Amino acid sequence: MICRKTDSDSIEKSSDVLKKGGVLILPTDTVYGFSGIVDLKGRPEFKSDSRIRSIKGREENKPLIQLIAKPEDLSIYTDVKLPSGLLSAWPGPLTVIVDIKKDSPFAFTCQTVAFRCPGDEWLRKVIEKCGAPVYSTSVNRSGCPVLTEERKIIAEFEGECDLIVLAGDTGNSLPSTIVRLQSDGSYSLIRQGAVKV
Repeated sequence: MICRKTDSDSIEKSSDVLKKGGVLILPTDTVYGFSGIVDLKGRPEFKSDSRIRSIKGREENKPLIQLIAKPEDLSIYTDVKLPSGLLSAWPGPLTVIVDIKKDSPFAFTCQTVAFRCPGDEWLRKVIEKCGAPVYSTSVNRSGCPVLTEERKIIAEFEGECDLIVLAGDTGNSLPSTIVRLQSDGSYSLIRQGAVKV
């Protein structure tokens, strides 16, 4: 199934497919991303992360970025506070890796998670309707270049995803910048991307 971001029902359609455990290709504020809901209830039939890894051919132990609807949602999952210099880049193409607190709502055990609050308002509305974070990783086969053209994305992945939302070619967009944030507010650069750190 394919729709356009500008369609009047694109937010509802995207969030509905996500809430059913589907895998989508969504436009972000950087490049197109494979997306699936992060299941906070431990439902065995919800394995969007495994499907994404299978489609990409990605190693099982390589973590996926989780998108949140608003910056303050970060406190649901971690006690680590973003320093003002990083917080000013949110919403936007900045990913922060943080330690997860013991009473987080995750249905699975994890020590750290990479979060991003995307700059795209449409995408934030989709995530908000899901009521949970949404996985995101670039649209490509593992080891191959990221796909930036609609026609190539459709040709390569239409048969493997439940929905593709189109918003035009992304050209030479940069991926998000990734930093590892420590509990004392210090951080180290993991990947330089769209936000200069």
